[in-house]
Amino acid sequence: MRPWLVVLRRPSLPLPEEETVVSTSPLTLYRPGLAVGRDVQVLHRAASPEFSGWLEYTRPAGGCSRPIRLTGTITAVDRNTGRITGQPHTNELPDGALYKACGNRRESQCSDCAWVYQGDAYQLVRCGLTGGKGVPASVGRHPVVFATFTAPSFGAVHHRHVARHTCVTRQRCGCRPTPCHARRTADTCEHGQPAACFARHDADDPRLGQPLCLDCYDHDHQVVWNGFSGELWRRTKQAIERHLAALCRKRGIPLVRVVTASGKVRWVPPVRVSHGKVAEMQRRAAVHFHCLLRLDGVDPDDPDALVPPPDGITVDDLQAAVRATASRITVTTPPHSDQPEGWVVAWGKQVDVRRINTAGGELTDDKVAAYLAKYATKATEATGHCSTRLTPATIDDYANPEGDHLARLIDACWHLGRPTHTDTTGGAATVDDRQDSLDTKPNIYGGLRRWAHTLGFGGHFLTKARRYSVTFALLRDTRATYRREEDDEPTETITVGTLTYIGSGWRTEGDALLANTAARQRRESRRIGREELAHEAWLIGAAA
Repeated sequence: MRPWLVVLRRPSLPLPEEETVVSTSPLTLYRPGLAVGRDVQVLHRAASPEFSGWLEYTRPAGGCSRPIRLTGTITAVDRNTGRITGQPHTNELPDGALYKACGNRRESQCSDCAWVYQGDAYQLVRCGLTGGKGVPASVGRHPVVFATFTAPSFGAVHHRHVARHTCVTRQRCGCRPTPCHARRTADTCEHGQPAACFARHDADDPRLGQPLCLDCYDHDHQVVWNGFSGELWRRTKQAIERHLAALCRKRGIPLVRVVTASGKVRWVPPVRVSHGKVAEMQRRAAVHFHCLLRLDGVDPDDPDALVPPPDGITVDDLQAAVRATASRITVTTPPHSDQPEGWVVAWGKQVDVRRINTAGGELTDDKVAAYLAKYATKATEATGHCSTRLTPATIDDYANPEGDHLARLIDACWHLGRPTHTDTTGGAATVDDRQDSLDTKPNIYGGLRRWAHTLGFGGHFLTKARRYSVTFALLRDTRATYRREEDDEPTETITVGTLTYIGSGWRTEGDALLANTAARQRRESRRIGREELAHEAWLIGAAA
């Protein structure tokens, strides 16, 4: 789309101005029972002479639930001469503003922007497995494992366990689970709550992930674990590389001489591990990590090149290194006034390590990439909590030391992350303690307040090693270049925008309905086109 497209508006029947910002999800164009006001807005917009131009210039933000509205000038500059060839103002556009998609990655907030982000995440993860987009195809022959690191137990919770699956697909699993917490005797905990649960929970049972006894559950330890899980992962990956380096020394594989950009000579291990990682929030509100670990070698002439590891190291060695380090790596957090000796942060006992792309295996590069991309668009929705960053003005709406599981976790984040100079007696933080300044003095636990809305986890939900694959920026730039070429925009022209934010959301519900419907139709057309191309390629391969 050319942002300087000018559409002349003809006189039409005026509509009442909408003062409120509307946010809506993609819907069908018409459905019985729609509000009359929305019907009038839709008909008014669709009947206007500039409707097709309005659809064209809102296309980049067509399916966004809450697009950003910008105003200002858009200058077109000749790349060769520096001469300004055009300088239109956004007031000349149909709505007097330029629409831009919000770019939110969370599916619960904006499904269309999350759909774009999920596609980029899929390409990012898959390129690290099969190559492409600048990554050599030889990485497809590197040893790779798919590991899942879980959090330890902080107390008994309701869970659903199927001892033996007989279903075709786990997404529609109807297998009969085992009893939740079966006990020979109906014991109770020290707080008088039952320590047993004989229910066979359904997959959508709201009790899943909830503690059997809220008072027995260690909420403080769980939010600290969420907050320090990133450091635990850093040390784990470091230990995996050291384990493999020691194995190389034991097997007589020499170090590699590398000359840095500054001219210094370094001797480095002949193997290194590149990873792509996604964090998933469990129902009990503890994160666990799904990681792709790829074993690479080192090229002495080009340290940044992606080369296979030496012959003496195999995927079995990588798998054994992951299991060995996951069981012994721990992090002891700094002292806290509530826990002078700190908390021990370690992985849970359930550490799953699998190979991918093996003969007869269930895991393939496509399935793993799709799996990680799906969780890259999620956050805390599985727990039932979804909010923006909490402040002293809003914390009391969510935190309660005597409330349910989520309320106690949020209260633990706020209480443990209090400023270090605040003197408390170990009870719940008072309103006076909830100050605007989170870190008036250095406090390693201050991040728990900042990330209380994500239950203490402050890391990104999708991370990767620098050498693993391409970047999101490269994928976005490639998509922008493709769109410019698709719209036949002159390559000799540079567009410089001087824009100011004026608001978010569509002006009316009718505009949101029309834009989202057009975006859905475009997505469906692209999906059908991809399926047709894949089917045609399959037919050509079958004929050959």
